[in-house]
Amino acid sequence: MAATAAQVKALREKSGAGMMDCKAALDESGGDLDKAVDILRKKGLAQAAKRAGRVAKDGVVGHYIHMGGKVGVLVEVNCETDFVARTPEFQTLAKEIAMHIAAASPLVVRREDLPAELVEKEREIYRAQFAASGKPANVIDKIVEGKLDSYYAQTCLMEQPSVRDQNITIKQMVAAATAKTGENVTVTRFARFKLGETAES
Repeated sequence: MAATAAQVKALREKSGAGMMDCKAALDESGGDLDKAVDILRKKGLAQAAKRAGRVAKDGVVGHYIHMGGKVGVLVEVNCETDFVARTPEFQTLAKEIAMHIAAASPLVVRREDLPAELVEKEREIYRAQFAASGKPANVIDKIVEGKLDSYYAQTCLMEQPSVRDQNITIKQMVAAATAKTGENVTVTRFARFKLGETAES
């Protein structure tokens, strides 16, 4: 059954996708609005993955100062063109990520940025916790990898759940921006400063 104009309009308002994309998603979902939204999201994330190889050399340095100047963050968020970098949506994304970093205090942008010796040290600690459990080695290995995934979610910016919405990670937030802008959006680096931090260490 072909989608009605009213259904297409409702889906456009809900998803922000183009008219033809909405019509195709509604046709595919048999007119089910929620399923159509899921279809559009999956396509958007798939397109985002395709764009990931493109060079993102433009962008902005997002910033955020918190707690009366006691915590400050600078974060470089890149896209492909100055046109997208200057849009309010992109500026807001950079600000949101800077605010998240201030609150969540990640160590690195992505798991590949963690020093190998630090990851190995964590792996050894987890393995030692279960050494006397009597579980088979392959079971312990799976438990250890599961604990490492939790560690990455705590320490790596892209894998952390957003402090504003725990149902979405920063990686998913960036992928959604890539899908919406049609450009490769990436987070390159950040710096987080806390007053007196060096004095404490």
